Amino acid sequence: MKITPLEKWITAKLLLPDGVMLTRDLLEIYQVEKVQKVVSYVRQKSPFYRDLLSGWSENGIKNMKDIASLPFTTAADVREQEMRMLCTSQDEIERVVTLQTSGTTGAAKRLFFTADDLELTVDFFRHGMMTMVEAGNTVIVFLPGELPGSVGDLLSRALGTVGVKAVIHGPVRELAAARSEILRHDAPCLVGIPTQILALARGENADTIPHGWVKSVLLSTDYVPTAIREELERLWGCRVFAHYGMTETGLGGGVECEAQDGYHLREADLYTEIIDPDDGRLLPDGETGEVVFTTLTRNGMPLVRYRTGDLARIITDPCPCGTVLKRLGRVTGRIEAKLRIQGATLCMADLDEILFPVAGLLNFSAEVTELAGADYLNLCLQVCEGQGERVVEEVTAALWHSELLAPLLRRGSVTLGGITFNPAGWFTTGTGKRYIKDHRQRQITS
Repeated sequence: MKITPLEKWITAKLLLPDGVMLTRDLLEIYQVEKVQKVVSYVRQKSPFYRDLLSGWSENGIKNMKDIASLPFTTAADVREQEMRMLCTSQDEIERVVTLQTSGTTGAAKRLFFTADDLELTVDFFRHGMMTMVEAGNTVIVFLPGELPGSVGDLLSRALGTVGVKAVIHGPVRELAAARSEILRHDAPCLVGIPTQILALARGENADTIPHGWVKSVLLSTDYVPTAIREELERLWGCRVFAHYGMTETGLGGGVECEAQDGYHLREADLYTEIIDPDDGRLLPDGETGEVVFTTLTRNGMPLVRYRTGDLARIITDPCPCGTVLKRLGRVTGRIEAKLRIQGATLCMADLDEILFPVAGLLNFSAEVTELAGADYLNLCLQVCEGQGERVVEEVTAALWHSELLAPLLRRGSVTLGGITFNPAGWFTTGTGKRYIKDHRQRQITS
């Protein structure tokens, strides 16, 4: 098994002397020094950080424990203080990304990136993709790529520097057109959204893509259910990898190696912590909590101890690939997207793992409503043509046999409401994260 290509890349970024191997100690010394420089930089350049960090000095940051004493930044800060968070003139900003938080109607977040900031992401993509491809291969990008600085554009630029051909198709809007694109290239690597790539492998006329035609798949932008990964590997005979990142991390955050067991983080550009989401306490490696990161090399809008809202853990076991880099375990959901429902918590990732093993299911949406004080779980399914009745039966059975929902259904705490279908020919083309819509008027606390 090859070691993750990120290790060699990060070693070079640390400017270690010839013959000196990368170690955790050296990497952590580098990160502490970078955080010192970030704190000094943002206090000089940003009115927001000048106020936030008025009681702190870079000279007081000596170790990881000192970093954990710094205040957090949040999505609300980005929404409300965006211009005061800027550390460069607007003339230096190359790309502005506007994000509407899932499930809210409030002000959107805007993230600002300089040309140098974008090049950092290009560099990460260039090395991270080397686990899946090599010179002469083709990557088909089923993500937005029409705008300069978009994820597809940055990925295309990165691959072009290492002799890999990038074809930017954009999000899947028509299954037939996307499959035709795949068949135009020998042994391609596909990059896309989990449910959209699943639809290419499972949907009507899916057998037009022969087993073994696709070389590898990289899934990104949303939670990657185990069921989708295993189904793609079974149907296409390819290897399936996952990427973790968000606009706030500069689009790239971490990517799996050949072990396919956790995201190796771009630790020269990001310092990552896991905290208790309730009290903000730093958690030891191995414990699940909220992912927090500090950008170490960004110029336009650096983020200090940014609370992502994602729940994950740092894996403590050494990676089989042999790297010294840390691994972030699979993200188990977003804090704000977890619903309290009659004494249990439920999120879209839970439903994904329960329902996507059902053959013929391509995608679904979910909502929770209330009637006469009772909670109802309603589903809207996208299924393969002609398989609706069977899929409904198997989806219903899966819910009634699930460890999470079966007890609630049996005692009547939750009722399985309507199961409907999306209109014929409908297909999900959105690129945002999926979540359960909560239409209840009362707040569930028990």
